[in-house]
Amino acid sequence: MPFSGKATFSAGATIPELLEDVSDLVSIVSPYETPLLDHLGDAKRAALSTVHEWVEDALLPNTDQINQVTFTPAPNTATSVTVDNGSTFRVGDLVRPGTSKEVMLVSAISTNTLTVARGYGGTTATNLANDMALTILGNAALEGADAPTPRFTNRVRRRNYTQIFTAAVEVSGSMQAAAHYGVKDEVDYQKQERLREMLRDLENCVLNGVAPVSTPEGSTTVRRSLNGILPQLVTNALAPGAGGMPPGGGAGSDELNESLLNAALRRIWEQSNGTVDTIVVGGAQKRRINAFTSSARAYLPEDERYRDLVSVYESDFGVCKVVLSRWMPPDGLLMLDSTRADVLPLQGRSFGYAPLAAVGDAHRGQIVGEYTLELRNENAHGVIRGLAI
Repeated sequence: MPFSGKATFSAGATIPELLEDVSDLVSIVSPYETPLLDHLGDAKRAALSTVHEWVEDALLPNTDQINQVTFTPAPNTATSVTVDNGSTFRVGDLVRPGTSKEVMLVSAISTNTLTVARGYGGTTATNLANDMALTILGNAALEGADAPTPRFTNRVRRRNYTQIFTAAVEVSGSMQAAAHYGVKDEVDYQKQERLREMLRDLENCVLNGVAPVSTPEGSTTVRRSLNGILPQLVTNALAPGAGGMPPGGGAGSDELNESLLNAALRRIWEQSNGTVDTIVVGGAQKRRINAFTSSARAYLPEDERYRDLVSVYESDFGVCKVVLSRWMPPDGLLMLDSTRADVLPLQGRSFGYAPLAAVGDAHRGQIVGEYTLELRNENAHGVIRGLAI
């Protein structure tokens, strides 16, 4: 369903006047489509304040890392292990180091130092190393033991800010009265033009916008703007060949390939229980995705149509609709869980037209809309930047 700019609950059965179409005799060549907004659809609710907040939570972690260079007496026999966060562990935890088959039992904890029994349950001890991952399999409690010390996570309030989009319409009395090819009402036509421009700009800001560093809530001298999707992605802001990611393909270039995309999707899957269902790309990276199937494409002699298009990419980590947006940076690929992203109007401030007082012989008005982005759980999304164009 196309994005109309309204919250679902406030959308009526009648299309607003400013969304009425114009005659087909007037052809517009300028890009104004909003594929990402159309894909996300209208929000189910509106924002209630210019500072829009929501609450996020997370489960207690079950992974950590070793923070130790030297192991005494040896890496495969050391029973004292220093970790990044000792509070992650409890006495009685069964812990697997790295990808090994060994299981260790935590017998004591002192700040960030664990005392462990190596080779628990007859498993073979492995060599420990600095930065090795430790995965807690589970806790083995003693029969009849007292309840453990309660542990919990703190809910976190996240926020974004609304941004005002506005454009003026002014048509002279003579222009409004005169007959025009393809245009029945010049004022309505100008409304349509300005609305298309603002919807285009809204999608661009939803992807790339940033809020001011100082006084982001805005003031009489500071313009309030929303934080877009890309600037908010930190946990899974990836690059080819960096941070354990595979390099791109091509001769000496970081061209997007399937192994790189799958590695990124896997990284997001490991970070959250969300499922990436949307891939947003510009023209250059869309062609790279289309090329994934080039080597396996076959045609019969009687085929008269050549098809080179991938609209849906399905992997072990999700079924993703591929959205082509002009406003996505050409070197980037956005991986989005669309169930955790909403573009909300401020209550009563979805795009609308308000006539202004007449000054002289002219029809004057203003189109105004105020919107924000709610991007929940930023580690459920990801972006690859630095791809070859």
